[in-house]
Amino acid sequence: MSILHSIILGIIEGFTEFLPISSTAHLVLVSHILKIAQSEYTKTFEIAIQSGAILSVLILYWRKFLDLEILKKIIVAFIPTGIIGFIFYKIIKTYFIGNISVILYSLAIGGAILIIFEYIFKKENTTSDLKSISYRQALGVGLFQSVAVIPGVSRSAATIVGGMILGIKREIIVEFSFLLAVPTMLAATGLDLIKTAGEFSLSEATTLGVGFIVSCLTAIISIKFLLRFIKTRTFVSFGIYRIILVIFFTLFLF
Repeated sequence: MSILHSIILGIIEGFTEFLPISSTAHLVLVSHILKIAQSEYTKTFEIAIQSGAILSVLILYWRKFLDLEILKKIIVAFIPTGIIGFIFYKIIKTYFIGNISVILYSLAIGGAILIIFEYIFKKENTTSDLKSISYRQALGVGLFQSVAVIPGVSRSAATIVGGMILGIKREIIVEFSFLLAVPTMLAATGLDLIKTAGEFSLSEATTLGVGFIVSCLTAIISIKFLLRFIKTRTFVSFGIYRIILVIFFTLFLF
């Protein structure tokens, strides 16, 4: 993997991490287009640069993490994914990450769910700020997020849809999804680097560092875009985009 590849993937990661379109899926599909082999290093790269996007959340929302009540809700929501990710880490990395068939199915099914959800969901959302999210709701959001260990599902899509089903206002669950990404992705990156970091060369570590920085800068733009977007629009367009991406990739590139 070259530095140019790292920059391209960093941009892709940063822009897609918080949108309900699956950053992992985009990283794998773009890597396929660029003919980057799915080695152990590539898989680690695709996991680790997500922490660059997570740094953008800390830059924009660091004050939220100083609020003990909000922090406790984040920890509760993280528990299901943390347990499932730790138990099934080897299976996920060996059989799911980099598996284009799994990713395309997940993108298509997730896209259809987003479209159907927006048209049939009429529940009154009562939770209007981060502090008013209950521990039960936080745990429920965490359970929804755990489905996203399957690449292509989209962590943000799972948490946002799950949160709205549980009665959390759209703008609030989007922000909570940002905050929940921090422990989730730091844990995923930390676990992977503990197991693999010693296997990589200095040049590979440098390439990873470049991708990390680029993804952080791009993610700041993405977060601000999504916050503006949800004020006037639903997620139907993201669902349509996911399905179009699957069709395009299946017909012309796979």
